[in-house]
Amino acid sequence: MDDTDRQLIALLRNDGRASVATLAKTLGVARATVQNRMGKLAANGTIVGYTVRLKPDVEEQRVRALMTLAVEGNQLDAVIRALRGEPAVAALYTTNGRWDVIAELRADSLEGFDRALARIRLVEGISQSETNLLLSTFKF
Repeated sequence: MDDTDRQLIALLRNDGRASVATLAKTLGVARATVQNRMGKLAANGTIVGYTVRLKPDVEEQRVRALMTLAVEGNQLDAVIRALRGEPAVAALYTTNGRWDVIAELRADSLEGFDRALARIRLVEGISQSETNLLLSTFKF
């Protein structure tokens, strides 16, 4: 991936519905170049899809958080399986360092979030956790 690909991705992040002609003009390249690069980025898995972003007040307000988890011994697979079945878990990431897993959590209310935390804390193999509520989102 070169600078043109990175600029193309940045433009698509800003406006995923931008026309090929607009992207080409902004990048200073031919439309065929943009089409070819988008095709290659999709084929190699860099671009995996396009989505719609809603204004924060359009979608029902949700409680979002990141929960970091320390896992006992070789219990990682069992913990991941258990967390995959938890409705409040939106995504799971394994990591290195102090924490073994980061769970992205979502709930419709603080009460629902509290119930989800209580269920997660009962998962066998989790030795320690720390949870941080996500307050604001900034576009990058």
